[in-house]
Amino acid sequence: MGTPMGRTWWGWARLLGGAAILAVLVRHLGTAPFLHGLRTVDGWSLAAASGLAAVTTVCCAWRWSLVARGLGVAVPLGEAIRAYYRSQFLNTALPGGMLGDLHRGVVHGRRAGDVGRGLRAVGWERLAGQLVQAALAVPVLLALPSPVRPAMPAVLAVTALIAALALVVGGGRLPVGARSRWARVVRAAGSDLRTGLLGRRAWPGIVVASVVVVAGHVATFLIAARAAGVTTPPSRLLPLALLILLAMAVPVTIGGWGPREGVAAWAFGAAGLGAAAGLATAVAYGMLVLVANLPGALVLAAELPRQGNHRPVPSPRPAAASWPDGSAAASRPLAVATLPAARRPGG
Repeated sequence: MGTPMGRTWWGWARLLGGAAILAVLVRHLGTAPFLHGLRTVDGWSLAAASGLAAVTTVCCAWRWSLVARGLGVAVPLGEAIRAYYRSQFLNTALPGGMLGDLHRGVVHGRRAGDVGRGLRAVGWERLAGQLVQAALAVPVLLALPSPVRPAMPAVLAVTALIAALALVVGGGRLPVGARSRWARVVRAAGSDLRTGLLGRRAWPGIVVASVVVVAGHVATFLIAARAAGVTTPPSRLLPLALLILLAMAVPVTIGGWGPREGVAAWAFGAAGLGAAAGLATAVAYGMLVLVANLPGALVLAAELPRQGNHRPVPSPRPAAASWPDGSAAASRPLAVATLPAARRPGG
């Protein structure tokens, strides 16, 4: 774990990075694409995005419950759905784009009695979703025209290397005597992979849930593009959507804003669709996601009164011990030490 100064520096770097991306976009494209993306969101788009978000949230919660069960900190599906809605709302409403996931991991870890495992379950669950998303994006980006198509062979090579390393870590065994910090990290990661992600009762559900989540996010992006006035066929927008979704995993955001808008403007411009259209689509997508995650605000508001009314229950005071003659034992402390063992209270 890094020092507090290092964590503070990284937090500021994420915020400043997202702000810098937005500042560059405003300088080169002006505020018109931002305003256009906000104005074009209508009721039908919001309703469709909210329905898709309900499906993807349930699938994400199911994926989290599968990983958490494998790590020994099981979470019921109903509780997982509420917590996931809450974390998604916090991710979109707060700077950094990760505070909701951290909050979800800490809260569940405390309830399960192991904050470390709670945080690891959230981290592995999010990583599993990103890996499945990348596995779906790579063949699409290879088959369909996109700005990154020429670079895909190099991307495949790097992906294969990462997959090989993951298999080595997940399937390997370190010597029992290995006690270094790195050895402990590798051993814990391998155990988590085997039980949390690659277990026979976990990985099929994780893959299915992740595929549905990616499909829902792509559909939401296509809805945002239509709302922003983009009439390009879905087959041409699909690789751009997957590319932008991958960029959203970069943790340099202001409440989810930053890399998404930057990559959308670049990708649409490189594809000949216009950088302004890409930026407007990304802004519309951000608004759809924000509104679709508003149920998380209701979950958070419902939980606050319970947390505020929670008071620690004082431990009951033990009853004062007494002697057979009725006098308090505390009034005769020295007598206990001088009595034979058979005559001491409880002896």
